[in-house]
Amino acid sequence: MMTLTIDLPDVVFSSLRRTPDDLIREMRLTTAATWYSQGRISQEIAARFAGLDRTDFLLSLSRMGVDSFQVDFQDLDRELARG
Repeated sequence: MMTLTIDLPDVVFSSLRRTPDDLIREMRLTTAATWYSQGRISQEIAARFAGLDRTDFLLSLSRMGVDSFQVDFQDLDRELARG
């Protein structure tokens, strides 16, 4: 596993009222949700990146107001046209 280091000013933690560990978890979840909603990674990879199982990841998406399932409307139209 690769490690990424980010330098943040101390004021970030007090402004967000988050401990460093809480902020790391939040950043991982937010990043995973963003990449998943953009279709860049699968639900399974996103959940793993966020450090959650798939059920907890889906529940987190719901709390964040992010669609849990990605729909390609062109694919859906083709399926509907086939009957």
